[in-house]
Formats: sequence, C-alpha cells, structure tokens
Amino acid sequence: MFTPLYADQAASQGGDIFTSLLPLVFLFAIFYFIVIRPQQKQAKAHKQMLTELVKGDKIVTAGGFIVEIEKVEETFYRVKMNDGVSARLSKESVAKRYEEA
Repeated sequence: MFTPLYADQAASQGGDIFTSLLPLVFLFAIFYFIVIRPQQKQAKAHKQMLTELVKGDKIVTAGGFIVEIEKVEETFYRVKMNDGVSARLSKESVAKRYEEA
C-alpha cells in the first residue's frame, strides 16, 4: 500500500546518498592537503636540487657519507670520498646538499 509517509521516505533516500558520501570526500580532501601535496612538493624540490648539483658541491648520501662531486654523469655522480679515493654514486642515493654551519 502506498502512503504519503512512504513517499517521503523514498524521496529522502536520494539525499541520504549525498550526505553519506560527504564525510568521505571531506576526509580525502584533508588527506590530500596534509599528506599528498606536501610530499609532492618535497619530491619536486629534491629533483630540482639534483639537477642543480655541479662539480665541487658537497652532498650527503643516503648512507650518511659526506662526499664531494668530481664529475656529473647522466645517472651517476663520480664522487671523491678521501684523498685519491673516488667512487660512482647513483643519483637516487643523494639525500641532500651539504652545507657547513
């Protein structure tokens, strides 16, 4: 049997879908601005730092070594560790540019 009360419930269910998805959209927006966006900005800044490195710059590797760049290659850096000791370092292993205090 169709009653006016039942018709009101059926009409209001369309709005319930929107109101139930609204908190999910809100949580995704918060997650984006707190986690995803800052991480993307940090990755972009790190990539730019890698392209700006030149011979003579000192860098800190992911392993914690402080080395000096001797030569910039396409995917590697030739680095000087000590007097007469040089090695090839992958560009992905560079943590940051070393700046003396």
